[in-house]
Amino acid sequence: MFQLGPVLLKSIILLLVGRYVIRLILRVFGKTLEKYEIDPSLATFLKSFLNAILWVLLIISVATTLGLEMTSFIAIIGAAGLAVGLALQGSLSNFAGGVLILIFKPFRIGDTIEAQGTLGSVETIDILYTKIRNFDNKVVTVPNGALANNSITNFSQKPTRRVDINVGVAYGTDLKKTRKVILDVLKLDERIHEEPAPVVLFTSFGDSSLDLTVRAWTDAGNLWPVFWDNMENIKEALEEHEIEVPFPQRDVHHYYPEEKKE
Repeated sequence: MFQLGPVLLKSIILLLVGRYVIRLILRVFGKTLEKYEIDPSLATFLKSFLNAILWVLLIISVATTLGLEMTSFIAIIGAAGLAVGLALQGSLSNFAGGVLILIFKPFRIGDTIEAQGTLGSVETIDILYTKIRNFDNKVVTVPNGALANNSITNFSQKPTRRVDINVGVAYGTDLKKTRKVILDVLKLDERIHEEPAPVVLFTSFGDSSLDLTVRAWTDAGNLWPVFWDNMENIKEALEEHEIEVPFPQRDVHHYYPEEKKE
C-alpha cells in the first residue's frame, strides 16, 4: 500500500505534466502551420492527428509508470486495433481519401465540382466525408474514398471559362451575315474577353438546320449569366435581321400507284 501511493502520485504528476506539454506542443505546432500558411482544413487534420499520437504515447508512459507490462499492453492495443480496423475498413478508406484530398487539393471549399454523379459547390471537407451543395440547395455527402479514387471535374480551378452556345439557322441562310450579327451581339457584352476573341463556327448540317457553335471566353464567375443573357440577345438579333431559326420538320411525299387494270 505504501509502495502504491508514490507510484500512483508519480503517475498522476506525469499525466498532468504530459497534458500540459501536449497543449504546449500543439500550440507551437499550430503557430508554425499559420506561419507557413498551411490550408486550414489540412492544419486542423494535422493537429488532431498529432494530438492523438501524443496522447497515446502519454497513456503508454503512465501505464509503464504504474508497472503494467508493456508487452501485454501493446499486444492488447494491437489486437484491438486489428479488430477495429477490420470493422471500420470502409471508414479507413475514407480517412485515407480525406488525407489525399487535403494534401493534393483537387478542390477547395467553395469550388464547383462534378463528382460521383453530383454537381455543386463544396461546403465542407471533413476527414471521412465531403459535403457538396447542388444548385437546388440539396446537400450531398460523398465519401472521401470514392472522391480520391475517381475522376473529379473542378469548374472553379481556372479563372476563366469558355461559353459555348449552339445556334441553328435555316438552310439557305447567309452564314457570313449570320456570323457578323452574332459577333456584333457578343461585342456589346463587356464581360466577354477580347482575347481569345469570340468565334462563330459552322459545325454540321443538321436535319432541319445549319448548326453553328458560338464560343467566347469570360471569367469563371460570369459563365452562366453570360450564357443566358447572350442566348436571348442572339435570338432577338436573328429575328431583327430576319434570319430564320428553324424547327424540326419533315417533307412527306404520297405515292399513288396506278390502279391495276382488270
